[in-house]
Amino acid sequence: MTKFVIRINSSPHSLKYKQAGAAVSHSERDTKQIIVDTAERFFRDIGYQKTTVADIAKSLRMSPANVYRFFDSKKSINEAVLERYKREQEEAIATIAVEDRPAPERLRDILATSFRLNAARFAGHARMQEMVCAAMEESWDAILAHIERFDVVLRQVVADGIARGEFRPMEPAHATGCIRTAMIRFMHPLLITQCECIPGPSPDEMITFVLSALEARPQPN
Repeated sequence: MTKFVIRINSSPHSLKYKQAGAAVSHSERDTKQIIVDTAERFFRDIGYQKTTVADIAKSLRMSPANVYRFFDSKKSINEAVLERYKREQEEAIATIAVEDRPAPERLRDILATSFRLNAARFAGHARMQEMVCAAMEESWDAILAHIERFDVVLRQVVADGIARGEFRPMEPAHATGCIRTAMIRFMHPLLITQCECIPGPSPDEMITFVLSALEARPQPN
């Protein structure tokens, strides 16, 4: 019996189409990034409310319709800007969470890092805080998703500390909610500034207080 082997090779034309498609995809990502960069500058300079899609488009020498090809609204652009900030924070604390050292040390660094990043980005920057206010009103689901991802990291470290005997026995999910609530004035982009004039502990003092509530205690004989 004669066997026929059929070889299917990519023609030069199909290869060109694939390369063109990849180039378009890359170009679209670059364009979206440029729009986000420009919008962030406008939000920082004149504020979210005063910025229009037309402003962003004019700065980029493109039409508003072209901007709408990539983002269906100014709200979507704001979400993309905030997503960049949230991703920076989430990646930083996730890296700390998996380090090979005691859970109390990792938790302290996670809370301190979260405060430092939020304070650097939002404290004293009224126009950036305006952007957060808009997100809380228009994109609450995105805010909740960030909180849930933050809680996952905290819960991981708390559970590890309990398993190692470094934290007292407790429900990790409940402890995570308590930690986040206790640290809210040092985590929330708006409260960081608003609470500056209210007497209270420093971030380091509050973190120490939280850790003392979690630490394992000697069992009575």
